[in-house]
Amino acid sequence: QVQLVESGGGSVQAGGSLRLSCTASGLNFDSADITISMGWFRQAPGGEREGVAAIDSDGSRSYANSVKRRFIISQDKTKKMLYLQMNSLKPEDTAMYYCAAGEEPDVYDDQDLLTINHYRYWGQGTQVTVSS
Repeated sequence: QVQLVESGGGSVQAGGSLRLSCTASGLNFDSADITISMGWFRQAPGGEREGVAAIDSDGSRSYANSVKRRFIISQDKTKKMLYLQMNSLKPEDTAMYYCAAGEEPDVYDDQDLLTINHYRYWGQGTQVTVSS
């Protein structure tokens, strides 16, 4: 059974930083048959869930334009952990942040990594609030 658990959210002033973590249990990153992508998504009140950052099985990273040069996604497969370092936070970054994981199809591109349909498993989310 796959379980994703996020942590690290909180309240911060604009310009500050936060580091989100996601613990992934039940995923096999060593399989020769299945490769896994992981990503971070966010959803503000009244808004749609949007892709923020993602990393595929080869370590290639994709970022939403709104967070490029401010957010960094990283992964520790041995510990089954996913991270999102968020710097220079802005009030518009306020949202619930979700960790996601999914088995990679044979063919996909960088933009696919930031789409909801690429992922099968989701965490419950962690709230990030940035005040001005």
